[in-house]
Amino acid sequence: MPFTTHTESALQTVQEWLREDLERVEARMREIPLTFEPLRTAVDHLLRAGGKRIRPLLVLLTGRLYQPADEAMVSLAAAVEMLHTATLVHDDLIDGSLLRRGIPTLNAIWTPAATVLTGDYLFAYAASLAARTENVRVMAIFARTLMAICEGELQQQFGDRVAMRSRQDYMRRIYAKTAAMFELATEAAAVLAQASESEVEALRRYGVALGMAFQIMDDVLDFTGDVQILGKPIGNDLRQGLATLPVLLYLEEHPEDPLIPRILGGSSGEDDGLIEEAVRRIRNSEAITRSIAEAEAFIGQGRAHLQGLPEGPAWQALWALGDHVLRRNR
Repeated sequence: MPFTTHTESALQTVQEWLREDLERVEARMREIPLTFEPLRTAVDHLLRAGGKRIRPLLVLLTGRLYQPADEAMVSLAAAVEMLHTATLVHDDLIDGSLLRRGIPTLNAIWTPAATVLTGDYLFAYAASLAARTENVRVMAIFARTLMAICEGELQQQFGDRVAMRSRQDYMRRIYAKTAAMFELATEAAAVLAQASESEVEALRRYGVALGMAFQIMDDVLDFTGDVQILGKPIGNDLRQGLATLPVLLYLEEHPEDPLIPRILGGSSGEDDGLIEEAVRRIRNSEAITRSIAEAEAFIGQGRAHLQGLPEGPAWQALWALGDHVLRRNR
């Protein structure tokens, strides 16, 4: 099956090709053994919020380089997406986010304590799904990923805000926040599919590169996106004092501009006018184009790691996902 690289259609074509496998993944996620009705309602709310399921897609596509998806691969795909869902529950609470994809977050409805416990339950369920693979190495990768995510969030919470304005720190943060999960999807799936060690490593690196590009484009959309499509406020990270790549590149270009450091330092309060002005300046600068160029470079690196892997529809789809990452609008 040929996979077009035009705008959103690349992802849509892949989703349609794997529709039956994705339905199996969705059903596996909903096998969660809940007897407490409020928790069941909350989990259903989270799963209905959906998303494009790109992480389970990566699991399924990596597996299909070698074989059709069996029950273990379906469980791994469900585990990766459930882990992602659990991290979103905690992220929304930490960030005080009330909307995600235009839908009220769990912490907008429940108390902080109940929200934390729900996230914890989902982490445990994700681990139980991963355990269904009956593969110790997969479980070790899963645990390593969860530790990386938690450590990254803690470093962000306790880190020096000035030190966090370096390119090196930014790359470390987005690895922990996003790329580690993509890495889990491709590396663990390759292990489960019994790929050679060199192929496992190539797919691991592909996952990291795709995830880094994905997060950079997410940070670009935080300045250029449509609030109605994104389902969250524009300039959200800047509002929280986080220096993402567009901000860092803008500061490189305009070191004399006092507005951005003022906002990052927390001295702007909740002044929406200042945030809007900062977003306008960054949006109209070269920082956006340069950020996209860095994302494109990561996609190029990822595609280089696909060379030499088994060719076929799954390989074409993994290649085409790079175009989706670069051209997505949310």
